[in-house]
Amino acid sequence: MPSFFRRPRALVLSLAVMVGGGTVWYALPSHGTQPGAVIRVDQAGYLADASKEAFAMGSEDQLAGAHFEVVDAAGGTVLDGRAGPRTGAWNGSYGSVRTLDLSALTRPGTYRLRLTGTATAESPSFKVAPAAELMKGLAEDNVRFFQAQRDGADIVPGALDRKPSHLTDRAATVYAAPHYDKDGTELKEPLRKVGGPVDVSGGWFDAGDFLKFTHTAAYSTAQLLLAQRSLPDTPGLAAEARHGLDWLDKMWDGRSGTLYAQVGIGAGSKDVRSDHDVWRLPQADDALEAAGPDRMLKNRPVFRANAPGAPISPNLAGRVAAVFALAAQTDAKDDPDRARQWLLKAAAVYQQADTGHTGALVTVFPASFYPEDSWLDDMEFGAAELSLAAKELGDARAVRWQGEAGDWARKYIASDARGTLGVADVSALAHADLIKLGPAQAATDDLRRQLGDGERRAAKDPLRAGAVYTDFDAVPHTFGLVATARLYAQATGDHRYDAFAEQQRGWALGANAWGTSFMIGTGEVFPHCPEHQAANLAGSLTGAGKILRGAVVNGPNGSGKLTEHNSFDQMRSCEAGTAEWKRFDGKDARYLDHVGAWQTVEPADDFTSTALLAFALTAA
Repeated sequence: MPSFFRRPRALVLSLAVMVGGGTVWYALPSHGTQPGAVIRVDQAGYLADASKEAFAMGSEDQLAGAHFEVVDAAGGTVLDGRAGPRTGAWNGSYGSVRTLDLSALTRPGTYRLRLTGTATAESPSFKVAPAAELMKGLAEDNVRFFQAQRDGADIVPGALDRKPSHLTDRAATVYAAPHYDKDGTELKEPLRKVGGPVDVSGGWFDAGDFLKFTHTAAYSTAQLLLAQRSLPDTPGLAAEARHGLDWLDKMWDGRSGTLYAQVGIGAGSKDVRSDHDVWRLPQADDALEAAGPDRMLKNRPVFRANAPGAPISPNLAGRVAAVFALAAQTDAKDDPDRARQWLLKAAAVYQQADTGHTGALVTVFPASFYPEDSWLDDMEFGAAELSLAAKELGDARAVRWQGEAGDWARKYIASDARGTLGVADVSALAHADLIKLGPAQAATDDLRRQLGDGERRAAKDPLRAGAVYTDFDAVPHTFGLVATARLYAQATGDHRYDAFAEQQRGWALGANAWGTSFMIGTGEVFPHCPEHQAANLAGSLTGAGKILRGAVVNGPNGSGKLTEHNSFDQMRSCEAGTAEWKRFDGKDARYLDHVGAWQTVEPADDFTSTALLAFALTAA
């Protein structure tokens, strides 16, 4: 998978108004005195009937004779054992990592883990519980994040006290695709009006900024609908999936055959300020001047993916068709008439895909925010979901679409753009539902390829990370491996990757070198300073009550990618435990909980929807 960044590395402008606020520091529990040993556990908890793995980090002298004990809430020891084999060295201070096998702990409860013998340390608390109980709470938190991301009039105030925003999106002007310099940092020429007004209000902010993208919204909405399929009684999930679906419906103009790709401008010029040039609450944009450098913040541009009636970039056509077809499946039982309308829209978008496509794919503008190499997986996804929807509704086209899904799968598998589940590759979602339609050995084998690649990486890593933590999106790719393992088991009945899924979820939620959960509000240690404008300005910097609960951040990244931070006069200073994190940096990877560090702590819709799907599939 190619590395990418969400923002161009350009000098950002700040608003003239100065907002005070000193740096806020958090005392993070060290769970051991340096250079003493430390313990890393899944802070969200372990499934009662599954394998359970924690890690001890220290010097070899400290861990060679180390034992562990698990204590319950009353302080009683319920399990003890000896530290397992050395898995390798992490960094100069932690030359030995050893496994702690907790699999024999099956009784539900809340526990802590302690090292004894040649090392002493104590872990954060963790739960042991049945899958449905443990995962449902995590999924509910993910839903809260999407509620906080809502744009338009239909907002959920929530902990951040959100207000209606970008009401001018109800009558937005359409512009031709913008042209950027080679770095994607500045407009090369003025925007050109081509249509409008169109109503593109609502939807979700894409990440810590206020842009809205069809590319990422389709990915996230599809995962919410799939999560709803597995865990339908999750509070708020159905409503949130419908919120995303309603906005995507606005982005498709079936009368003219036009798909809109984006609302808002991510990179401007000296005369046009973009979303990434200011730091503010989203409702502030509606009060800006309609002329001057802020004009594209108040009256946000809409960009098309295609000219009216022209072929649509196949990556967008495939995934949007998949979303509409998933909506048809969701409504088929209770509202078949509405389901048939969704199927009609799905078929129209799918039929308009540019399947003879060559050159760059349309994702967002500038494309450097979300580059993508593969579109065959998106077309497979669209065809598979169309076939499933047609079967639900007794539509004879189900057989044809199933055959097309198989053809797209084979072409994807034969390509050189294969990846694993993430916003740029939906093959795992497509393969899993293709297998449900009938025998699909090639798709089954490719799911094994994706999981096998992760297993091989994990086997070489001291803390068993299956994703590449020196590149962007390590945490969401980790959750992608968890979701893929669960999809594989669900589709095939083969549970060979269940232990791997538990291991990877544990890494993302605390059993990593830094000892932090990368999901806000989960565990005792989690990100407190996300690069998220609404959370930074409306939230509490003490983390008490107003956190962006349920948001998933990128997590560690290559040290060379953290040389620059975003900074604005309006940004409330927030930096949590920098010295603590530095102790645990290693393998050329770095983690920073700093509001300007978008490379590690900017949450995003696609990150969080992948985690939500992983939790829902695990619960099911």
